[in-house]
Amino acid sequence: MLRISNQVSIPDHEIELQAVRSQGAGGQNVNKVATAIHLRFDIPGSSLPEHYKTRLLALKDGRITKSGVINIKSQAHRTQLRNKTDALERLQQLIRSAIVVKKKRKPTKPSKAAKQRRLESKAKRSQQKASRSRVTYDD
Repeated sequence: MLRISNQVSIPDHEIELQAVRSQGAGGQNVNKVATAIHLRFDIPGSSLPEHYKTRLLALKDGRITKSGVINIKSQAHRTQLRNKTDALERLQQLIRSAIVVKKKRKPTKPSKAAKQRRLESKAKRSQQKASRSRVTYDD
């Protein structure tokens, strides 16, 4: 059972875990031991609440296919157990990130005093740079 929040959890039978061989260079075990974990989670066929499903399907994430299946591969660790826990944590984080409602930004304008300070600093900088120029003597 994977806990998402206090009210929402995913039963184990909805998460498909498959052990596969890890990629890349390795030692003597690389061709014998299947330590990497390939996780698949079907969003439309899950028992998640509808608003979770719609928010997940609306995400623009490369791990979510067009048919609504989340694919996560974990091969960072040397043991199958650590890769399994890593994959489950990443699934949990993905689902939690989808349900967070972002605060809407209120557009603001700078105050009159802020505009005045900006213009004064620009004038001061301009004067400072102008004073560095070559001095000409008019006789």
